[in-house]
Amino acid sequence: MLTDRFAQLPALKGGLLALLAALLFGVSTPLVQRWGAGLGAFTTAALLYGGAALVGLTLRRPADQEARLHRADLPRLVWMAGFGAVIGPVALAWGLQHTTGTGASLMLTLEAVFTAVLAGWWYGEAMGRRVWGAVVLLLAGGVALVLEQGLQGQAGQASVWGLLAVLAATAAWGIDNTLSRALAERDPAQVVVAKCVLGSCATATLAWWAHEPVPQLGAIVGLMLVGAAGYGLSLRFYLLAQRSFGAARTGSVYAFAPFVGAALAWVLGDRSGGWGLMLASVLMVAGIALHLMETHAHWHDHEAMTHEHAHTHDDGHHLHPHDPMPSGPHSHLHRHEPMRHTHAHVPDAHHTHRHG
Repeated sequence: MLTDRFAQLPALKGGLLALLAALLFGVSTPLVQRWGAGLGAFTTAALLYGGAALVGLTLRRPADQEARLHRADLPRLVWMAGFGAVIGPVALAWGLQHTTGTGASLMLTLEAVFTAVLAGWWYGEAMGRRVWGAVVLLLAGGVALVLEQGLQGQAGQASVWGLLAVLAATAAWGIDNTLSRALAERDPAQVVVAKCVLGSCATATLAWWAHEPVPQLGAIVGLMLVGAAGYGLSLRFYLLAQRSFGAARTGSVYAFAPFVGAALAWVLGDRSGGWGLMLASVLMVAGIALHLMETHAHWHDHEAMTHEHAHTHDDGHHLHPHDPMPSGPHSHLHRHEPMRHTHAHVPDAHHTHRHG
């Protein structure tokens, strides 16, 4: 049974969700370069997150199945939108106009570095040797690709400013990923809508202020479709992955996205990849496998806590009574009594304990 496999390897579920998010976002990068050609960076970002917001609206779940956003979450959402839906996509859109799709896709690997470091510092997430090994393999794959491009001489050096802009986007998204960890237990559709509406409104206003050209209908439809899948659905799966196994691990598995984008860019005619692409594929696949097979078990204490999120009663942590007992996932405010036990676990919302 798949549920038994998830119990034995708790990182598997989160890893697969993060991998799905990475696939969707990775595919979007060369497509943004194609449909965003000739458009302003603000306009491109506004269309991407406008499409993402529409997806979020269609995926909202009933209040008894997912925890709602609260008024107190608004400041965090504003910061998330500022870094993740304004600075990040604007820097990426500008960078894509000044470098190759393959180079930009690969530079996005560094988002994992920012996310892992910030999650370890901010949330104290445990980073064992297996996790750090996976991070190193993923980053080594990105380095191989970037190194290959850098060895191409003057043509490769000419895109340095575009690559630096993409680097700025990865830093912004690393901050956004860390901020979003605190909202992983909320309804992901609500988080997607709130963040994307804020970001789309802000970038549309900036596009108007900067007198950017009005895009043609084809570009509007194309970028909104890319935003719906690569930013809306991807963000939803990313939040669910953070819920399952923390911000650092999600960000590290998400580093597979650049490889996906580089591969698609090659299919679309970008032949700037060669031996580096092949080497990166081996390293990144090995890193993903290392993440998915992670297992971590020891005796640990759960302190008393009260919170609200979607949960079931077959995970050994939600023991509160119901009359009658719900049969599937549901959400309500509930209390956890103190508990001490041992089992395989990852740094999800119920396992935030420190490690020596």
